[in-house]
Amino acid sequence: MSQNIIDELIWRDAINQQTDAEGLRKYVSNHKISLYCGVDPTGDSMHIGHLIPFMMLKRFQEFGHHPYILIGGATGTIGDPSGRTSERQLQTMEQVQHNVDCLTQQMRDLFFDETNEHELTMVNNYDWTSNLSLLDFLRDFGKNFNINTMLAKDIVSSRLDSGISFTEFTYQILQSMDFLHLFKEHEVRLQIGGADQWGNITAGLDLIRKKEGFEAEAFGLTIPLMLKADGTKFGKTAGGAIWLDPKKTSPYEFYQFWLNQDDRDVVKYLKFFTFLTQDDITILEGKVATEPHKREAQKTLAKEMTLFVHGEAALADALTITEALFSGDVKQLTAKQIEDGFSNMPSAEIGKEDKNLIDWLIETKIEPSKRQAREDVTNGAIYINGDRIKETDFVITANNSFDERFIIVRKGKKKYTLVHLV
Repeated sequence: MSQNIIDELIWRDAINQQTDAEGLRKYVSNHKISLYCGVDPTGDSMHIGHLIPFMMLKRFQEFGHHPYILIGGATGTIGDPSGRTSERQLQTMEQVQHNVDCLTQQMRDLFFDETNEHELTMVNNYDWTSNLSLLDFLRDFGKNFNINTMLAKDIVSSRLDSGISFTEFTYQILQSMDFLHLFKEHEVRLQIGGADQWGNITAGLDLIRKKEGFEAEAFGLTIPLMLKADGTKFGKTAGGAIWLDPKKTSPYEFYQFWLNQDDRDVVKYLKFFTFLTQDDITILEGKVATEPHKREAQKTLAKEMTLFVHGEAALADALTITEALFSGDVKQLTAKQIEDGFSNMPSAEIGKEDKNLIDWLIETKIEPSKRQAREDVTNGAIYINGDRIKETDFVITANNSFDERFIIVRKGKKKYTLVHLV
């Protein structure tokens, strides 16, 4: 492993912009740096896009530095205009607090364990912002921000045509106050964020220098915009975002997302999201070039990410479901595994009463006609819970189901339908 965290980040293609590259390299070579990244509670779960800067925090921690995770209990009530073309819908304070609680627990599950409780700190900017009066805000902080400078920043200038409220306009002041507070109270000297956070980060550095003197050592670093090889945004699928909450995106779906990455992208994601060594990743890169059909890099990426986010038991479930669907032997699955593995597959509903297979296939719309149903059954194209059924007089009963909830039908090699018994 590289001796300097900056060298490691460069190898992993994880640096976009730095405010003082030479100064930061020198500082981290000689000091243990405290650094932070924040997330606003706009929802009750993060998605994989949110993970990008926090994997950077974790990597700094691996090199012996001290990360701070900031939950934006205050800024979340305002809304960051970065990367948006329209005003956010304000949430109630109750909803914001609910989201804060959820994200706080999610962060603890991801980044805290018994070995690092004192090497990682979590803070909430509501704690130092909520009691600030309007007059103090204007006199102590607003006075340090030039309107022309604020208007010139991309986060504001990109919204001038479509419109931006005074509320969102002040967001960069609030985020700057966070950097100043952490600098003064915890000696946090580095803020990291996505590429769209450059304007907010530099505004914070300006405030620190105005308040603490221009000799104050503080730095900003942003991460490249994560795009797929086809130019589309990373982390989005036809079904929407890939969430970290297993109730929103099951561990099986999460595993499959990483497993299905393009050969052109997989090495980039191994570098950015995993903690595999450079040697390990280089070996996998070679396998992508020489044995792409084995998809060793994708399998490793999927395992590493599912283990990191969801743990060993969830990874084991994801592997079990994947193998069952690949082999067609689904009888080994539990009802919960079926629910997770088939959530995005075609589904149908039917009553629990006994019914002839041909009629049952018609009623569930798996087959378009009795003639086609008889032909497919006779030819061995229909599987019920993994078993090939060739008898047209076969009767479907609740005994054929998983916990009297599901029956899995496979037509041909890979066309699955999950039938719910109601």
